[in-house]
Formats: sequence, structure tokens, C-alpha cells
Amino acid sequence: MTKLVYLVGAGPGDPGLITVKGLEAIKKADCIVYDRLASPLLLKHAKPKAELIYCGKLPDRHTLTQEEINDLLVAKAKEGKVVTRLKGGDPFIFGRGGEEAERLVEEGIPFEVVPGITSAIAVPAYAGIPVTHRDFNSSFAIVTGHERPEKTESSIRWNHLATAVETLIFLMGVGNLPFIVEQLIKYGRSKETPVALIRWGTRVEQETLTGTLEDIVQKVEEARFRSPAIIVVGEVVKLREKLSWFEKKPLFGKRVLVTRARSQSSVLTEKIQALGGEAVEFPVIRITRPERQDLLDAALHQLERFDWVIFTSANGVKHFFKRLIELNLDIRRMAKARIAAIGPKTAEVLIEKGLRVEVLPEEYKAEALVEALKPMIKQGEEILLPRADIAREVLAVELEKLGCHVTEVDAYDTKIGTEDAGEVVEMLKRGAIHVITFTSSSTVRNFVEAVKTVEPEVPALLSGSRIACIGPITAQTAAELGLKVDVVADSYTIDGLVEALKTL
Repeated sequence: MTKLVYLVGAGPGDPGLITVKGLEAIKKADCIVYDRLASPLLLKHAKPKAELIYCGKLPDRHTLTQEEINDLLVAKAKEGKVVTRLKGGDPFIFGRGGEEAERLVEEGIPFEVVPGITSAIAVPAYAGIPVTHRDFNSSFAIVTGHERPEKTESSIRWNHLATAVETLIFLMGVGNLPFIVEQLIKYGRSKETPVALIRWGTRVEQETLTGTLEDIVQKVEEARFRSPAIIVVGEVVKLREKLSWFEKKPLFGKRVLVTRARSQSSVLTEKIQALGGEAVEFPVIRITRPERQDLLDAALHQLERFDWVIFTSANGVKHFFKRLIELNLDIRRMAKARIAAIGPKTAEVLIEKGLRVEVLPEEYKAEALVEALKPMIKQGEEILLPRADIAREVLAVELEKLGCHVTEVDAYDTKIGTEDAGEVVEMLKRGAIHVITFTSSSTVRNFVEAVKTVEPEVPALLSGSRIACIGPITAQTAAELGLKVDVVADSYTIDGLVEALKTL
């Protein structure tokens, strides 16, 4: 049986900082053993049937001891599984990866080490503190701030360390901060030396506290500053005020729930993360083939009879053409048809297909499209409307009032997605979701139904979160379901929604 263990550094927290090879190891794994400091978003890349085992450690308690983790890696590998041990930061920098590797060697189990971006460098960088700068230092040291608890005395040679290098970086040292400060001052470091503590660095919870060796302990106590945090000691800390960049991003500090279908969520997710926010994907819509495939097929076989084909979503376009290809039908069948669309994204997908959109209303909703079509359509014309199974009826109704013959067909069906509903509810209860985005009425309805499978009082559950909607129709649906909408995009597009998020 094939067996291999990857010892993977997950980086300091921002899931975007995983290495390409580290991500490949996650995707290959039959079993992932992960700790507290590895971003849970990385687990979304695991195979559907991969076994996920949490072995996180807190300063005062362990889910599993290190020896138990070693045993677990051995046991899973001997089952013939590809095992990925996902560790925060780098596995060989105070990550005890060396101990795990030693045990694997003893058992004759092959392994690979995938280095990660260490928090010792990345976290200060996200706080605007370069660990080296030629105007301030030419060396730095990384020191554990949390030695083995059974030690009776420190093995760190403080008399040499205190002044040996200009910049000192302590990992896991918040609980020992008074002792660290005492030793540095005792062995020659100036009380005026700048100090920074960075908590949950590279994440939306990132928090930075600065001071000097003389006053930092008091500041930490007053702020009730807790682990996990990096401690940076040295003149480079002075650069923070000038170089701070991450905390100045428009969406810094915001964790945003994305409720779009997984096939559509990537663009919104990428834009949120580019602006310093963290996107949590909770796809409440699953897009499937239509149950009434026969109606779509019949319309596609009669494309030559339609005077207009109107698309109301990018999904409608994609599924329309996908079925056209599956049926081996020629697009030239619709040569006489004029094309209208709702929304620039829908039009963009049509243009990519080589089709010219003749009508695109300025306001991206059915009512505006009807108004734009009035001067152009003629009584008795045949109109094909391929859409979602749950789309609003207003477009077909209003066009028929104008004397047109409208053929409505389902290009795709939408189903409620409830996967991860329990996890999302727990995050909402903890106040860990700051903003919820809705991009259609169906995302609102499906979100409410999905959450109700776990927690019936949805409006109360959302009281600590802000709600952003892509347009007024979506906002109206949310209001009808008892949800308080905080912002509606001026432009009913993903870019418009992102701009609206900046105002919250």
C-alpha cells in the first residue's frame, strides 16, 4: 500500500500564504491532521472523502499530546493513506516537525517536508514592520518565548542574546512577557527599545500593540492582550506607523459570508480578500440541470422561430449553450433572433460567445428591461426566455401584455445547499461573521431555509451581523423575511456590491 506523510507549513493564518506545494499536499491527502493555527479555509481544498482530524493545542491544554500526534501519523500512514500534517507557520520553526519526522524515520515511513512561511517574518510584515532594514539593523534572531514547561531554568543565554542582534522576534511569548522584558533589560537592552505585539497576524482579527520595554507589560495587562501573538523587539518597530498597509485596507477586520453558488463565488471571494477581508463561502444554492429538460430541448430544436432570445443571468447563458452543444445543434438556427440581457455580466458572457446584445437596460432588473424593449418589439413576436426555475414571473407577464408570445423554459434549476450550515450558525453565534452578502432573492430565501435547519430564530441570530444586498429586489426579499438590510449596492453588480461593503 502507498503511504506517505507530508509535513506541511500552512503559513501564519492568511490562507493565501500557503505554498503551491503545500496546497498540492492538501489536495492529495487521504487524511489531514491539522492544528489550531492552520486556517480552516485550507481544508476546503481537501478531497471530499478525506479524513480530517483536529489536534490543536492551546497554551494550557492539548486536544492531543505531541506523542499522541506522532502515533496518529504513524497509524494513519500504516493504513496505506497519504497523510498531510498541516501545521501553522513552518513545521521546523518551533513547530515540533522535527520530532514528528524522527518518529516517522523510526517507523520506516517515507515523508516530505513542505516548508511554510514562518509567522516570525510574515506577521511583522503584515503589521508594517520589516524584520530587517539597513537604517536600523543587519541581523535578527527568532527565539521561542515558550520553553518546555518542565524546565527549571531557561536554556536561553540571555546575557548574550539581549544585545547580540538588533531585532529579536519571540514566538509564543505573551505569557512570559514580563520575564522576557526583565531579562533583556537586565542584560543591557535599553528600556526605550521599541516593542510590538501582533495578535492573530495576517488574519482579519489582527491586532497590534506597541510600546517600549519599559511600558509594554503594563500596556498588555491594560489591553488584556492575549496569545497567540508575535513579539518584536527593536528599532524596526518604529517603521510601523509609516509602513502599516494591511490594517489600512478597506475591508480589514471584516469576515464576509458569501452565499452564492460555489461555481460563482470565486470572483466575489477574490475581491473581498484583495481588500483585506476574509471571505467565508457558504453556497446556499446548488445549480443543477433542469427537471423539465424536455421544455428546453423543444425550444432549442425550434430556435429558428424566435424573434428575440432574452437572457436574465450568466448562468442562463452558460446552461443554454451547454445544452445546445450536447444536442449537437447549430447556433445559426437562431440567426434571425435579436438578443437582450439583464446585467453587464450576462452581456459579457454573450459577447464571449460572439453574440451582439441589442438591449441592455441601465437598471439591472426585469422592469427596466421591459421598458427598454417597448419601442423595439412588435405585437405577435415570438420571445424565448431561458431562465432559472425560480425566476420572477414579471418579465414574461409584462411582455405578454405587449402582445408577444413568450416561451419560458428552465435553463437550470436551483436547489438549497445546507452543507456547513451548522458551522456557519456557530460562527454567527460567536459574532465571527461580520457581514452577510446576498446576490439574489434566491440566495436570501435559501440562506434562511438552510439556517433554519439548525437555528429557527434567524433574524435574532443575525442581529450581530450586517447585511449587504446586490440590489433592491434582493433587499426587498430579505426585508420580507424579517432581515434588516444595512446596505444596497448602487450598481447591481459584484463590483457594486464590493463598493457597498466598503461603506460598512
